[in-house]
Amino acid sequence: MSLTFFFKRRTVLLAGLAALSLAACDKPGAPVPKAAAPAKFNAVDITGANYARKLSLTDYNGQPRELADFKGKALFVFFGFTQCPDVCPTTMAELAEVRKRLGADGERLQGVFVSVDPERDTAAVLKAYLQNMDPSFVGLRGSLEQTEAVAREFKVFYQKVPTKNGSYTMDHTAGAFVFDPDGQVRLFVRYGMKVEDLTADIRQLLASSKR
Repeated sequence: MSLTFFFKRRTVLLAGLAALSLAACDKPGAPVPKAAAPAKFNAVDITGANYARKLSLTDYNGQPRELADFKGKALFVFFGFTQCPDVCPTTMAELAEVRKRLGADGERLQGVFVSVDPERDTAAVLKAYLQNMDPSFVGLRGSLEQTEAVAREFKVFYQKVPTKNGSYTMDHTAGAFVFDPDGQVRLFVRYGMKVEDLTADIRQLLASSKR
């Protein structure tokens, strides 16, 4: 047998073995790893948004706060004002109910109220307002310039509206933002969302991180 014939035959055999090996990998019925199903939320999924990335204001105890301070918890950020007659108290009361429905996991949900009316919402006013709803809630405020900068970062609208008695009220975005325990913005919650739906969304975010 010539060496040429030997090497040709060896090459054919190796090619055949490789083909059989590939065929075995693709054999019908072989288990195929399943890709993780994408998360489905009741709120608006804004995962990967290029806004709502920075928040630097002072809380009602005079302590500077940033988003990073709340890592490890699901964070619910709402912009409002304490003299709001309906949207603001309703939203925060519903958030308090969500914390209760989460049971032990309620400790891993942090509510943050950002005042869009820092002229009237002093630290003392904010503290009394929020602790009456849930002692865990944090109220943040800043100067007019700081408030404007944070609202712009979150794409939140607000403006003063004069009233007949010579005072004013505030028009503002009624929705809220939810961050996951890793500090990434994930959801925009429209005003009026059912408590059970919000609870389900928060539970899902908490389950995705076991910090």
